[in-house]
Amino acid sequence: MFFSFLNKIISVILVPLFMFPLSPVLLVKKLIYRQQDIASIAASGYEMISNEVFLTAHRGITAVAPENTLPAYEKAVELGFYSAECDIRLSKDDHWVLSHGDDLNHHFWQVGNIGDYTLEELKTFSYKNGCNFWQKDLRIPTLDEFLEVFEGTSTRPQIEIKEPGRYDYIYTVVDAVKAHGLEDQAIIIAFDIEHLKAARRADPDIELWYLADGVNEDTIAAAKSVGGNVWLSCNISSASAENIALAKSEGVGTSFWDIDSVEEVVTAYNMGARYIETDNISK
Repeated sequence: MFFSFLNKIISVILVPLFMFPLSPVLLVKKLIYRQQDIASIAASGYEMISNEVFLTAHRGITAVAPENTLPAYEKAVELGFYSAECDIRLSKDDHWVLSHGDDLNHHFWQVGNIGDYTLEELKTFSYKNGCNFWQKDLRIPTLDEFLEVFEGTSTRPQIEIKEPGRYDYIYTVVDAVKAHGLEDQAIIIAFDIEHLKAARRADPDIELWYLADGVNEDTIAAAKSVGGNVWLSCNISSASAENIALAKSEGVGTSFWDIDSVEEVVTAYNMGARYIETDNISK
């Protein structure tokens, strides 16, 4: 109740003050969050590797827009990324919205947690950081709005379930994917393997990725226990040519994240990695 009242004050008084074009706060933030360059694999002299890797835009192209926002995903589609990853959580009234963390104040002027507010309330909150966060009418997207970006494109929407538990509600993610005709294109991912099992119960064929600590016999077995098309997605620090080959021999695909330089792409490629998740690398 207190946070709700406080956020109304923030939205009505403080946000217009901070977001005024000549506001010192906004001017400083524009310097901090100015648009960034995106390194190119091909332009760095590795055209062959560029043609053989499949890049996922981690939380969208954050070099041009705040993470988990529609402009960040529209840019990923424009650049021809293999896939683009988002994070989803539930609002107070059980709408899936895009946010990595539950703490509103990490990305918004407002305070409290995502799950404390209805979708209608969340749609009134303003971003306070990320590249070009000052874009007019930039608001937290819903899962449906995210999926609309990928309709009629070759870029695959990748949906990470961040909401703790709620295994009985995961079917609604699968239903949303199907409602947009993306069941053969979307990838659902999670650290909690029970989320993946719930998704598999909702659909026997949809592609799932298990976010695991590393590639080894145990995580390979866990992925296979879900059934159907399940990959492992791990931090590149856990990768080796041997464990990538092991997963392949077991029929389990692998993808790796935390790769944010062309040199790291080349190293991963030489180990056998072909599916790479990145914040600021393009082909």
